[in-house]
Formats: sequence, C-alpha cells, structure tokens
Amino acid sequence: MLEHLPAHRTRIRVSSTYVLAGLLVAGIVWQAQLASAIDARLRLQTALTMFVGVFVQAIPFLVLGVVVSGAIAAFVSPALLRKVLPRNETAAIGVGGLAGVALPGCECGVVPVARRLIDQGAPSSVALAFLLSAPAINPVVLIATAVAFPGEPGMVAARFAGSLATALVMGLLWSRFGSPAWMLPRGGPDHCVTGRTRIEVFAEAARHDLLQAGAFLVLGAATAAALHVLVPPRWFEQLATQMLLAIVVLAVLAVVLALCSEADAFVAASMSTLPLLPRLVFLVVGPAVDVKLFAMQAGAFGRRFALWFAPSTFAVAIVCATVAGYVFLGGAR
Repeated sequence: MLEHLPAHRTRIRVSSTYVLAGLLVAGIVWQAQLASAIDARLRLQTALTMFVGVFVQAIPFLVLGVVVSGAIAAFVSPALLRKVLPRNETAAIGVGGLAGVALPGCECGVVPVARRLIDQGAPSSVALAFLLSAPAINPVVLIATAVAFPGEPGMVAARFAGSLATALVMGLLWSRFGSPAWMLPRGGPDHCVTGRTRIEVFAEAARHDLLQAGAFLVLGAATAAALHVLVPPRWFEQLATQMLLAIVVLAVLAVVLALCSEADAFVAASMSTLPLLPRLVFLVVGPAVDVKLFAMQAGAFGRRFALWFAPSTFAVAIVCATVAGYVFLGGAR
C-alpha cells in the first residue's frame, strides 16, 4: 500500500559554487539598479573601487597559491617532508621561515599552501612560520620595496629582518604555547585516495582550496573596502610629530586596508609626511595580519585559531618592525 511506503526526503546541499552562481545571476538581473545606486553615492564608489583593487591584486597570487597547494597534495608525501625538515622543531621553524624566500606570492596564496603543509604532516609551527614569511621576504616584495623607496636601502633590509623575525617568533610561540585543538582537523587524506592518479589528486585539491580560500577572500576584501572609507586623510598630517601614536595607527591601518604585499610598499611611500619607522611598521604588519587574512585563516584553520593567532601576530610584528627600524634605519626617523 502507498500509505505504508517510507517517506524519503531529499536534502539539497548548498555549496559555495551555488552561492557564487546565485550572486552572479543576481548581479546580472539587477545590474541597472546596482549601477544607479553606486553612482549616487561617492563613498559606495570608493568602497567598490577598494574592493575590486584588493580582490584583483590578490586573485593571481591566490591562484598561484592553490596551484602550489595542489602540487604539494599530489607530489609531496609526509615521508618526503620528514626527510627535508630537521627533526629538531626549532631548526625546522628556521627552515620554514627562510623557505618563504622561494615563493613569490602574497598572503592570500600562502594560506592554502600552509594548510596543505599541515595536512601532509609538517609541524604546524613550521607551516605558520612559512605562512608569515613568504608574503613579506620573497624577491618580488623586496624589489618592490626598493623601487618604492629609492635611496633608502635600509627600508629593504629592515622589512626583511622585521618580517622574518615575526615569522620565527610566532612559530616558536606556537610550538611552545599553541594547541592542536585550536585548529580545524586535518583534511589532507580526503584528497589522497588509493587508486587516483596524481593529476586527479592535484585537480581536486586545487579546486577545493580555491573555492574555500576564494570565499573568504571575498569576505575579507569587502570588510577592507568598508573600513577604507572611514579613514580620514587628515589623520596623516596630525601623526607626523607623534612617533608612538603614528606607529600604532599605521599598524592598525595596515590591518584594515588589507593591501597585497606586492603593492603595499608604494602605498607606504606615498605617505611622505610620516617618518620612515611608522611606514616600516605598516609594511611588516600588513602581510602578517589584516582583515582579509584573518577571514581566510579562520576558514582554513578555524575561528578559535584566528582569534589567538591574529592579535599575537599583530603585537609581535609591531615589536619586531620597531627593533628592525632602529637597527637598519638608524633610529626613529
């Protein structure tokens, strides 16, 4: 009898792909209304420009990052990592920090790479040292800094030293005080199914990381755009004579502006009314912790991790940048 048959309920799983498709359709349908609303509000125009700028700057390096992440999932085994990394965790943190020189990308692309390293068996302290160093000490960033500050080689040396010190200190702090329970469970084995080719593993891992990291990049870029319009330009004129306040304000500004590490040196150079030391803090703090990076870390590692890691990194980056500035810039200037 029909009345005795079990009822089956179909559950529709909403994924980030469906959400993205829905947003695209909504944008096309209400294109005219959205355009007129934006044109009518100057601040909304500025926020949209900032959002597009952050997103466009970051997306090529995000793609590079997920490609590297997929390659690690497909070709780097836990056994290989154990052979490459020193058994001593402190030495391994040093290797992870210095390895950041080899990857020319911004912080958006490094997050999935760091997640993948942990999934493949690397110590989390080593992956976090790499996470912080790669966006700030790679050759592209250092060359951009040299171009943005001609005649100031001390800025390049200070940025390298301050950023590397931040990465190493945070790696050591995590190894000493961090807890694996603060991170999301490892997800690497899902991509390493027996019988699958390496190309299939690579494609699946890269697709997974791109969808996850891309969603949080959009969230972070939107937050940065909203906050960008709230920073009055006249602040810079008042900060020029107050060194300590300038350091704190530019550190906070680096967090909320969320600039790509390949472009932030030119923004810092444009703040010509401010001393070099606060601008150095801006360059060290930005690639280590900002609103979009916080959102991406929360998605990759978990909210509990991000709530501990971001404030700690912020404080350590300010201290390391200030010390590096006094050493390589000859004091507070």
